[in-house]
Parts: sequence; C-alpha cells; structure tokens
Amino acid sequence: MSSFSNSNSNTNQQTLSHVNKQGQANMVDVSDKAVTERSAYAEGFVTMSLHTFEMITLGQHAKGDVFAVARIAGIQGAKKCSDLIPLCHPLMLSKVQVDFEPLPAEHTIRIKSMCKLAGQTGVEMEALTAVSVAALTLFDMCKAIDPAMEITGIKVLEKQGGKTGVWRRPERIDQQEQKIRDAKHD
Repeated sequence: MSSFSNSNSNTNQQTLSHVNKQGQANMVDVSDKAVTERSAYAEGFVTMSLHTFEMITLGQHAKGDVFAVARIAGIQGAKKCSDLIPLCHPLMLSKVQVDFEPLPAEHTIRIKSMCKLAGQTGVEMEALTAVSVAALTLFDMCKAIDPAMEITGIKVLEKQGGKTGVWRRPERIDQQEQKIRDAKHD
C-alpha cells in the first residue's frame, strides 16, 4: 500500500511509503498508528462465453458449485495476502466477505469483496486479493471449457478508517460498466 505522505518529510510532496530514503524497499512501521476500525471494498469481473455463464449460474458444472469454491478461495486469499505481497503486514482480519453477481447481458460475473478489522493499517490489499483469487479460481474451474475467459476491472471501490477516513472511488464509468449499461439498453 502506498501513502501520499511521509512522516520523514516536511513537504506536501507525494511519496511512496514502501521506499526508504535510500530508495530501497521497506516495510512501513505502523506501531505508532492508532488502532481504528478499517474496511475496504473491491470488485472485479470475469467475462466468459454464454455456455460457461449458463453452466455455472445454473449449477450445472461437472466440478460442482464453482461459486462456493471461489468464495472460499477468495476468503483464504485475503487471509494469506501478506504471504503473497512481500511488504504487506500480516493482519488479523475480523471479516472477509466475497459475493458474486451474475450480469447476464455480458456473460460476466461481478465479484465483490469486503475486508474488515480493528488495526493499525488498511485492508485494501486484502480486499483486492480476495477478488483476484476468487476470479482466478473461477477461471481455473472453467478453463477446460472456456480458455478465452477474461478477468478485468479489479479495483478498490472504497476504504474506511485510519487517518484518511473514508475514501470512495470517484464516480466514473469505466469500459466494463459502460458495456453493461449499453447492453441493458439494447
């Protein structure tokens, strides 16, 4: 996670918190930060063929309930985030939620995650990892029948807590959202 301020700097210049004065990778010291309730929400999309979309949304995949497996994988991914991302702090997450929203017009599954804790650092990376691992699991379970699936649009939607308080992604229409909106009006 990067920060827009550096406690070692007296300027308003934006700096990266994971880089020390010598330009080397550095794990941020959060020991002086207050413990606050923190949460983050993320999303991503998996677009697939109509056949694959219908198979998984109707529960007809030979491997079983792919959403249940992807949900567990996403939760596990959030819990293992610090094992995957070298400078992330190991966190005691109090809640991880992974949900799936079928978008039939685009043969797309929207994956949403929420991570929460009371701690000294944010959980954006954990929310992003939950979405990413859930998307990769959907891909893995369906790749034999649909190797052309696409994983797109993984992003943080909102974060709460810490000194910055609430941050929400500015309202804008990205390409994936525009495709979905266009398809609904056709």
